[in-house]
Amino acid sequence: MTAFKIFKTTGENDLFRPVSPEEYDPFEAADDDSSTATVQLDDRQTRQEMDGFGASFTDAAAYLMNQKLTEEQLEEVMTRLFHPVKGIGLSVLRNPMGASDYARTVYSYNDLPDQHTDPELSGFSIAHDEQDIIPLTRKALALNPELKLFASPWSAPGWMKTSGSMITGQLKPEWYPAYAEYFVKYIQSYAAHGLQIYAITPQNEALYEPGHYPGMLMPAEAQADFIQNHLKPAFVRSSLHTKILCYDHNWDRPDYPLTVLEQAGEAVDGVAWHWYGGSAEAQSTVYEAFAGKEVHFTEGSGGEWIPPFEQAFSNVMRTGIQILRNYSKSLVLWNMALDEQNGPTVPGFGESTCRGIVQINQQTGELAYTLDYYALAHFSTVIRPKAVYIDSISSDTSLLSAAFRNTDGSTGLVLFNDTQESRDVKIKLRDQEMLSLHMEPKCAMSILMKPE
Repeated sequence: MTAFKIFKTTGENDLFRPVSPEEYDPFEAADDDSSTATVQLDDRQTRQEMDGFGASFTDAAAYLMNQKLTEEQLEEVMTRLFHPVKGIGLSVLRNPMGASDYARTVYSYNDLPDQHTDPELSGFSIAHDEQDIIPLTRKALALNPELKLFASPWSAPGWMKTSGSMITGQLKPEWYPAYAEYFVKYIQSYAAHGLQIYAITPQNEALYEPGHYPGMLMPAEAQADFIQNHLKPAFVRSSLHTKILCYDHNWDRPDYPLTVLEQAGEAVDGVAWHWYGGSAEAQSTVYEAFAGKEVHFTEGSGGEWIPPFEQAFSNVMRTGIQILRNYSKSLVLWNMALDEQNGPTVPGFGESTCRGIVQINQQTGELAYTLDYYALAHFSTVIRPKAVYIDSISSDTSLLSAAFRNTDGSTGLVLFNDTQESRDVKIKLRDQEMLSLHMEPKCAMSILMKPE
C-alpha cells in the first residue's frame, strides 16, 4: 500500500490546498486514451541531492519582519515559512553581505571615511546584522535545523574599489588579500552567533554595474584570480569549509563560469545562477563541462513585469521545475518580505517592482502571503533536504514534472499543467500504476507518495 498526500493550486482562490482522496484514484489509472497523459518515474535514474528552497533576509526583509510585525505575527510567519511540519519547510537562506538594492542605507562591514584604508580590517563589524538579520536567521535555524546559509556581497567596502564607493567600480587588485580576509571575518563572526555559513559567492551579479545601488564589476578572469590565489587560500589557512560558488548571475552568460572553472576549478565548489536572462539549460551546459561541480539557483524575483496571478504563478512553477531538471541543488527566490511599495530600497533607487515572499504593509500592519509563497510551497513541502532527483518523463511536453526520492523513502513529485486545457494524468513508478488524477488548466500539483 502507498499513502498519498496531494496539494493543488488552480487559481488565486484555490491556493495550495490539500486534495481529498475522493479527488483521485490511488489504484486504477484512467483508461488509456489520447487525452490521458502519463508521467513515468524511475528511481533507478538519479542525479543531484537537494539542499532545499528559500529566499533572502535582505536588510529590507529583516527590518520589516523583525520590527514591523507583532510578536504573534512574527511567530506565525516564521513558522509558516520554516517549520518542516507546521509550515512549508524552507531550508535555504541566501543573505546579502552588506547592503543590496533592498536595504535602508548603503553599508558594508568595514565602512571608512574617504581616503582612509584599513588593511588589517581592524574596524570590521557585523553589528548591523545583529539587529534584525541574525536574530531572524537564528530563529529560522531553530525552526528548521536543516537550514543552510548562503551569503553573497553586492559590493566590497568602498575603500577597496576603483570608485571609492560601494556604488559602481571594481575591486582593486592590491586589496584582494584584504577582501579575502573580509569573507573569513564574516564567516567567523556568524559562527560566533551559532550560524555556520554553508556557501558564499565572491560577487552578486558580477557582470552588472548598477549606478544607483551597491554593485561591483568583477570580470571572470578577476574572479578566478581572486578565488584561486586569495579566497580559497584564506579559507584553508583559517580551516574554513564554507563552499565557494562562482558567477552568481544570469543564464545568458555561461562563458563566465566556464572561464572561472577552467582557471580556478580546484578552488571552486560550484556555480550559482539567476533567472533574469537566458534559460535553465545553461546550468546543464556548464555542469556537463565540469561534472562534479555543484549547481545552485540563488536568485529569482517575481515582480510587476509579469501580470499576476496566473502568468506570474505559472512562471515560478514552470521555471522552478526547469531549474531542478537542470541539476540544481537549490531554488532560492529573492526578498523574504517587502512592503506595500515593494520596499524599502536604498535611497535613490526609484520605483521598485519586485515582489516578496510575504508582504508586510507598513501603514496597516497587515501580513499577506504572496503567490511566491504558494509556489515555493509546492516544491519545499514534498521535496525535502537531502532528497535525490529521480527521472520523470511525461508523455506530454506541456505537462512539466520534477521528482525526488526523500530520505524517508517517500517520493515527491511536482507537476504543472502548462496548457489552457484540462488533463487526466496517470502516474507510474517503474511501470507500476500509482494513481490517476485530474488537472485543470495551469494547475500545479504536489504529490507525496510513501509506502506503508
